[in-house]
Amino acid sequence: MFDLTLEPRSGPSRTMRLAMPLVATLITLAGGVLIFSFLGKNPAQAMAAFFLAPISSLNGWSELLLKASPLCLIALGLAIGYRANVWNIGAEGQLLLGGIFASGVAIHFDGHGGAWLLPLMMAAGALGGMLWAAIPALLRVRFNANEILVSLMLTYVATQLLIYLVSGPWQDPHGMNFPQSINFSREALFPRFFGDWRWATWRGTRLNASIFMTVVAVPLAWFFMRKSFAGYRMEVGGLAPLAARYAGYSEPRAVWVALLIGGAAAGLAGTGEVAGPVGQLQATWAPGYGFTAIIVAFVGRLHPVGIVLASLLMALLYLGGEAVQTSLQLPKAISGVFQGLLLFSLLGCDVFVNYRLRRRARALTRDA
Repeated sequence: MFDLTLEPRSGPSRTMRLAMPLVATLITLAGGVLIFSFLGKNPAQAMAAFFLAPISSLNGWSELLLKASPLCLIALGLAIGYRANVWNIGAEGQLLLGGIFASGVAIHFDGHGGAWLLPLMMAAGALGGMLWAAIPALLRVRFNANEILVSLMLTYVATQLLIYLVSGPWQDPHGMNFPQSINFSREALFPRFFGDWRWATWRGTRLNASIFMTVVAVPLAWFFMRKSFAGYRMEVGGLAPLAARYAGYSEPRAVWVALLIGGAAAGLAGTGEVAGPVGQLQATWAPGYGFTAIIVAFVGRLHPVGIVLASLLMALLYLGGEAVQTSLQLPKAISGVFQGLLLFSLLGCDVFVNYRLRRRARALTRDA
């Protein structure tokens, strides 16, 4: 008789590391078939409505890019920290603070803006995200506080701050008492591909120039991770902290750099949302991109190219949830089910990066 056992590998399997995201995606698709079957829907039709219908038109592709862009931008910032074993889980709060800071600039200069206003909003958004990320960085360096808990808890503080602002001092006096700010002026909005630049290909879509922040961030993140000495020090600190300490690499500096970069990226993503598709500050403008970007970073294997692909996949899950809500009368939350299924599938598959299955012979004993 034989049974299976997990045997440690001598070193992590590069083949398994690259293949596991694909395997996890296939498991997620198989799980989706079962979910739709249990819900009484035709699996083939439901899967087509979830994964194909959302991108069957040019408008669908534009919405895919709009959702993938902030996910990718935030995940790139998080990946830099994760490679150094600095676990920033509060990107959602940093996203909110970036949107709040950028909105504050837009509201303050309403009606008095110019070409300088949007770059100032971007700088303010990045600063807001960095300031919010600096809190867990300071507490980690000075008091050895766990950055996971601190950054996560600060997200709820940011949410309450947002609600206070749009329900009080920043509330639109002509907004019929809705928790939202005034609509931003044209100078405070990212130009739309068709509405402002008249690119006929994108007629009728909401695609805007905010996606170029992500386009620029991808090669910058790749260069920092793979080619810069600072990125190398952070990676060594994550893989071998004792060796990094012996070589004189500063752990506090790595913590500060990781969290500040992650906060800046999330803050810029928040700016792209309030000054892009939303066009104002609202109490519910953030759809959880900061949390979803954590999944994106790990599905993308903390590599910029992988993160780009993972962000497109995760954006498709968002669109699929919205599509089946109208076409199949299913709850929009089903997209969250797919996201969770993808994450747990990946975590389960990751076991095989460091372990392999072996058949173990089991001795048969005969009763005396």
